Amino acid sequence: MSGVINFGIGEPDLETPLCVREAGKRAIDLGYTHYTPNAGYPELREAIAKKLKVENGIDVTAENIIVTTGASTGLLLSALTLIEPGDEVLIPDPGFVIYEAIVNMAGGKSVRVPLIEEEDFRMTPEKVNELVTKNTKCIFLNSPHNPTGAVLEFSDIKGIAEVAMDNGIYVISDEVYEKLVYDGAKHYSIASIPGMEDLAITVNSFSKTFAMCGWRIGYVAASRRLINEMIKLQQYTVVNAPSISQMAVLEGLKNPKVKTFIDEMVREYDKRRRFMVERINKITGFKAKLPKGAFYIFANVKELGLKSTDLAELILEKAAVATVPGSAFGPNGEGYLRFCYATSLANIELGLERIKKVIEDIR
Repeated sequence: MSGVINFGIGEPDLETPLCVREAGKRAIDLGYTHYTPNAGYPELREAIAKKLKVENGIDVTAENIIVTTGASTGLLLSALTLIEPGDEVLIPDPGFVIYEAIVNMAGGKSVRVPLIEEEDFRMTPEKVNELVTKNTKCIFLNSPHNPTGAVLEFSDIKGIAEVAMDNGIYVISDEVYEKLVYDGAKHYSIASIPGMEDLAITVNSFSKTFAMCGWRIGYVAASRRLINEMIKLQQYTVVNAPSISQMAVLEGLKNPKVKTFIDEMVREYDKRRRFMVERINKITGFKAKLPKGAFYIFANVKELGLKSTDLAELILEKAAVATVPGSAFGPNGEGYLRFCYATSLANIELGLERIKKVIEDIR
C-alpha cells in the first residue's frame, strides 16, 4: 500500500554516523574484503571487551567475545550452545518474537513469564523463581524491553541473578537497547553481578546504538568455554561477521563523535516518545504510559473490544498506518498495539491523526 506510515518496524530512521560510514569505505579500499577469524578481528574483540569493562562493569577479555552477524545470530548461537532437547527456557511474555523460535530450533520448551502493565511490564525475580523447575536451563532477559519499553531496576537484575545462581541457571541477556533510556532510568548488565561470570551471556549489537541495522554486526560476551563452543557453531554456519562492518564498528567504538551521536539520538527519541504518548492518549480507547527505554510505545487498546490483530489490520487498511498487534509478542500482549517512534515527528503526527479519525468513524 502506497503512502503507508510505518510505526511497525523497529529500526532507527537516522543515518549511521559519518565517521563509521567512512571507516567502512576505507576498509573496502584497504582490502578488508576477505574472511576474518571466525570469532572476529582481534582488535575489535579487544575494543568490545574494553567497552564492556568501562560501560557495563563486565570484567572480560577479547577471549570472552565473539563478533556475530547482529544480535539475532548471537541469540541463536547462545541458545544452540546451551539448550538441549527437553530443557525449559523462561521467556518474557510479551517478548521479542525471536526468543520462542530460537528455543524451538534448539529443541527446548519455552515457559512464558507473564509481564503485566500494573508492574510496568518488569520481569521480577519473584515471577522467575515461581517458574523455575529442575528442568530449567536458562532465562531470556531483555532490558530495555521490546515491545514495552520497560527498564528493569537494579533490584530486579540482582534478584534474577540470585535465582540463577541458586539454581545453576544460565541467563541470556539481550541488551541491544542499552543506550536508549530516559527519565533518569539506568541500564544494568546482569553479567556485572558478582558470581554471574559463568552463567551470564551478554548479547548486543550496533544496529540500534550506531544505527547500523543493515550492516549486520553484533557480539556475544560469555565465559571462554561457552564462547569456544559458539566459535565452532559460527565456523560451520555463517563463518564470520561481515569484515567491512567489523572495521566500521571498530572506528565507532574509538571515535568520540559517536558518543555525541548517541547522546543526540537519545534526546531526539525522547522528544518523539513524549509527543507520541501525548497524541496516542487523545485517541478514544487508547491508553499509553511513558516507557523508560527502547523506542516503542505499548498502547493499551482493550477498551475498544477488538482483537489486536483485527485492530492492526483495520488501522492498516483504513488509515494506511502500520502497527504491530500485541498478540504477536505472546498471549500476554493481547489487548495492546506496539508503536515505534523511530520516525519523524511529522510522521507521528500524521499517522496518529489518521488513526484517530478511523477510530472515531467506527465508534
